[in-house]
Amino acid sequence: MKRKIYEELLKWKEKYIEIPLMVIGARQIGKTYIIKEFCQREFEKFVYINLLDNPKIVDLFEQSISVEEKFTQLQWILDVNIDLNKTIIFFDEIQLSEKLISNLKYFCESEKPYKIICAGSLLGVKINRFHSSFPVGKVRMLNMYPMDFEEFLMATSIEGIVDEICNCYNKMVPINEALHEKLLNLYRLYLCVGGMPQAVENIVDVNKNIFEFDRKIIEDIIDAYLNDMNQYILNNTEKSRIEAIYKSIPSQLGNTSNKFQYSKINSNARSRDYESAMQWLISSNMVYKCNLLKSIQIPPKAYCDDETFKLYLSDVGLLTSLLEIKYNDILLDNPFLYKGNIAENYIAQTFVRNNITLYYWKSKSDAEVDFILYNEDGLIPVEVKASSNVMSKSLSNYIKRYNPKYSIRISTKNFGYENNIKSIPLYAAFLIK
Repeated sequence: MKRKIYEELLKWKEKYIEIPLMVIGARQIGKTYIIKEFCQREFEKFVYINLLDNPKIVDLFEQSISVEEKFTQLQWILDVNIDLNKTIIFFDEIQLSEKLISNLKYFCESEKPYKIICAGSLLGVKINRFHSSFPVGKVRMLNMYPMDFEEFLMATSIEGIVDEICNCYNKMVPINEALHEKLLNLYRLYLCVGGMPQAVENIVDVNKNIFEFDRKIIEDIIDAYLNDMNQYILNNTEKSRIEAIYKSIPSQLGNTSNKFQYSKINSNARSRDYESAMQWLISSNMVYKCNLLKSIQIPPKAYCDDETFKLYLSDVGLLTSLLEIKYNDILLDNPFLYKGNIAENYIAQTFVRNNITLYYWKSKSDAEVDFILYNEDGLIPVEVKASSNVMSKSLSNYIKRYNPKYSIRISTKNFGYENNIKSIPLYAAFLIK
């Protein structure tokens, strides 16, 4: 399946290949698959080293010998003579060797033409809890995420549909109505399946028939995520708190308070007790944090409230699975209150994929705007609606107060521009940068 990160890998090869590349992302989002494909297609020779399967290599890098000697012995262990001019080396599950991560500085500074790429699950957590000297400035970081809706379309639809969406978005003119309805149906299918590559591959295999989709794929991924919590935890108390936060997110998104509340986990819970667990989840890329803006001022980072926030899951398919919602309620667009929260999570993960920092706004009364986008046009309010009912007192309230250059409304309505509001269909959110 085509992944957009491939273009970023090519950019690294063309401009920064002398600097080791570290691909950071959650488990089972397709890191190993796409990096292997890149290495095999773009280089004459390729060496793949999975540290999970090679504990002797982990032990090797723990030794008190030079990195040059370690590399020599690495070739002996692998029984291969590595031609550095032609070969790229992919270290997978690199989080298992802190010493190897530290030694990436040597590969960067060496005059020899090392070409190193590495990846692993929970790398974000590992880096945040690093005990050795992390090679700051000697490693390029690249974040990877589950498949977004554009990649889902590329996997499930005929060629050219994405181009047509882009064309209508750029011109802000309605797309063909029949195609609009088709794309909304595919969007709803994406809400059920999500963007985990294994799940997307399965829905393609069953010809997009959701009733033949193997729901256990997503359930197993969630179980694997929870099992991952045994790694890099400080103690069993932290593990239980991590799991408690994660499992509470579906109900937290439905809070009438529109913010994360520790009391929803446990009536006696306090933020200071869960600070480490919260940071673990954020560092793992399993959840995304969206902070409240205390003031609509530039730069928003200086005015965000770190204590008031929302948490979103990294993939909307994981959310709908945890909710145990019936697929028909989503596919038939049945009315239910939580539908808006699902759409909001979908937009949050889409924005994160596009390197958009998540902020939201709330007045002292009950007005709230789902997201505040900071771009070259200033601070732009983004309202998310799960249906075509786009009446919003909150957005009107914001516009009257702050007079933004324009506003964005994401809903099931077609493209359009009216009253200084850009109407963008839910399926086209991946184009918002």
